[in-house]
This record gives sequence, structure tokens and C-alpha cells, in this order.
Amino acid sequence: MQRDKEQIRQLVSTWMAATKSGDAETVLSLMSEDAIFLVTGQPVMRKSDFVAAANAQSGENAPQFDGTSEVQEIKILGEWAYMWTKLTVVVTPPGGKTVTRAGHTLSILKKENGKWVLARDANMLAPVPEDGE
Repeated sequence: MQRDKEQIRQLVSTWMAATKSGDAETVLSLMSEDAIFLVTGQPVMRKSDFVAAANAQSGENAPQFDGTSEVQEIKILGEWAYMWTKLTVVVTPPGGKTVTRAGHTLSILKKENGKWVLARDANMLAPVPEDGE
């Protein structure tokens, strides 16, 4: 079970590093084909929507990403696991204003071919006010 938790923590580290470097292919490899993302105030995002968004934000249109993810809890239930994290994401669009969002995520992962992948993710991030707001 400890090895599974370490693999899931590595998935989070790899996801964050790939996001920061703009490596969408690596991020996509970390999710199941039927992955679903739930974000407050937004329609359900499926993996195909994620691919479309990544393609639209590539090249010269690519925003800069930074952030941190602090795993709070991982529970392994056979071939499934859930994880709760505290996440901060900083996005700077080209020529645009930096936006910081922070909050928690609750993720469901599944083991496919011996590898943990993200299957479901509920993202409860909210905008962080700038100083003086």
C-alpha cells in the first residue's frame, strides 16, 4: 500500500512539472480515457475537452503556469484510490494579468496496467484576491 501511495504522489509531482513546462502529452498520459473534471460554475470537462483546451493554449498562445499541490490524504481501495489535495495554480496568459486560484481537489484514481491514473477530479479552486482588493 505504501508503494501505491508513493506512485500516486509521483503522479502528482509529474503532473505539476509537466503543467509548468507545457508538456500536455505527459499530462494526458496521467489520466484515464474516461477522465472527468468537475469545476465549480463550469460544464463537465472530459478528456477530449482537456485535449482541445491544451491544443488551443499551445505555442504562442500558451499561458505560463506555476503552482503547488500538497497531498493531504491518500486512501487505497484495491485498484481504486482517492486523494485530497490543497492546490494553488498561478496562470499568466501572454500579455495578460496573472490570476491565482487556490483551494482543494478531491480526486479518484484507478490502476490501469499496473499504473495509477486520474479518473475523476473535483476541483474547488477559487480566485485569490490580489493585495489591496
